[in-house]
Parts: sequence; structure tokens; C-alpha cells
Amino acid sequence: MSFSSDIKEELSRPASAGRHCRLAETAAVLSLCGKIIITENNRYCVKIQTENLPVARKYFTLLRKAFNIRAEVAVRKSREARFYSVVVRRDREARRLLSETHLLDADGNIQECMSPIHNRLLKQNCCRRAFIRGAFLAAGSVSDPEKSYHFEIVCSSDEKARQLQVLLGQYGIDARIVLRKRHHVVYVKEGSQIVELLGLMGAHVSLMQLENVRIVKEVRNTVNRKVNCETANLNKTVAAAVRQAEDIRYIEARKGLHELSGSLEEIARLRLEHPDASLKELGDMLSPPVGKSGVNHRLRKLSLIAEQLRKGEEE
Repeated sequence: MSFSSDIKEELSRPASAGRHCRLAETAAVLSLCGKIIITENNRYCVKIQTENLPVARKYFTLLRKAFNIRAEVAVRKSREARFYSVVVRRDREARRLLSETHLLDADGNIQECMSPIHNRLLKQNCCRRAFIRGAFLAAGSVSDPEKSYHFEIVCSSDEKARQLQVLLGQYGIDARIVLRKRHHVVYVKEGSQIVELLGLMGAHVSLMQLENVRIVKEVRNTVNRKVNCETANLNKTVAAAVRQAEDIRYIEARKGLHELSGSLEEIARLRLEHPDASLKELGDMLSPPVGKSGVNHRLRKLSLIAEQLRKGEEE
């Protein structure tokens, strides 16, 4: 199973405690993956279709506990997947369902208002969280955190996407919207905010799994950065030591190390004898010991002497 499927399986188990939360969660499912069918004699039928069994099971449970409706369940197989349909066929039950989820007004007109500013279903914090949970169950997904951090909910219209964006913004979630194949996708790519969303929806087991992955990736990235930094420093040290040894050998070949001052001859011979030693190690070998800056100063003098000899030879 994918990480998204694991989350939906977890969210499908506990039913919302209060009826007001069940109404909000049902409204989200209907708004994002529901279909309203009106027959010729003006009778209503409400249907949702999903590829995810836990979503169908959760919606069926919500209908039974919040509305005392026993919906019909059907399964259709295709080559690629199974589709689960949950249908409320009785006109009176369908109208009551739509009315109480604020998808049908008193005159029988279909309407949708997901905004917490206007919809009294979303006035309480627990109901807003239930609505977000229902929206994710209906049309959401989360990528495998081992590969990337990406949370999204697909909406059929720009209005729904904007209203959902506002709702998430009330919890400090910086959600963005992108148009993809005529659908408006509300998405979040920040790992810490996806953790926050899982907590809001009540997916605490999945939250811990994501946090564990984030910690491991953070430690791995920190170690890689340190290794890369140390490798780069080592490469620079080795390259500098090679250049210093080349300069010293050039001086030795052209004029001899005995022509150098005592301090320069001493450090020159030490560098040739210990090509892998660091500046600090070379300084500790001197008598008396000299610090890194002092060793570096002497080696710079040797490089300058070698450069002057090369220029004289060219002239």
C-alpha cells in the first residue's frame, strides 16, 4: 500500500464523536467526490465513487451514524482498479442529506459553500478539522516521504480550491493552487506543514511515520554535508601540499636548500619528508614548535622564492 492509502486507512477507522463534525466531514466528501442525480420526475439521488475502499467504508458509516441512512454499495472492476460506489437512492433521504450538509437550499436549489465564513457547519474548530479530513479522504493524496514531500487535494473548481486554501490558512498552512488537467489542485510541499496537516486530520500514526522519515533524512543530509565539507578541505590540503613540495624540489634543483635561511630550510626538509602532514603537524615537528600561521608564512616564502627562480629562468 502507498503512504496515501495508509493515511486513508487510518482516517477511516475512528468516527467523529459529534454529529456536527460528522455533518462537516460528510459535506466535504460530497462536495469533492459526490454526484447529484435528478431524475425526470424531479427525484434526487446522491452518489459517490472512489477507488479507495476505506473511503467508501467511512462514507457509508457517516451516512448511517449521522443520518440513519443505509446506502447501497456497489463494486465495479476494471483492468486497472476497482471502483466503489455508495448511493442514496430514496428521494427523501437524498434531499435530507443534501439539505443538512448545506448542499441544497430551502427551495431545492443545489449550492455549495465551503467557506468557513459563510457555512455554519464549519464554525467550530473540530468541524473544520473534520471537513479537512473529509476533503482529503475524498480527493487527497500524499507522496512517499522517502522521495519527496507533497500533499494535495484535487478540486473540481477554482472556487472550491480557493475556499479550501482559506480554510487551511486558518491553521497557518501555506497552501498553493495549481491548475492541472482542468482540475484545481490545492497543494503543500513543506514537510513540517504536512506533519501539521496530518495532526489536524487525526492521522497520528502516519504523522509519526513521516516524522521518523524526516529525522532520518535530516541526519543523512547533515552527515553528507559534513563529509563533503571534510572531503573538500582534504582535497585542498593535499593540493596545497603537492604544490609546496614541487616548489621546494625546484628550489633544491636550482640553488640547493642549504642556500635558504635556517628556518626556511628546516620547514622545506620537513615538508619533503612528510608530504601528507598538515600545517599544525609540521609546526609541532619544528624546534621550537611554530603555529599554523607561522608554518604557512614560511611555506609562502618558499613558493615566492620558487616563483622568482622560474621567472629568472624564463628571462
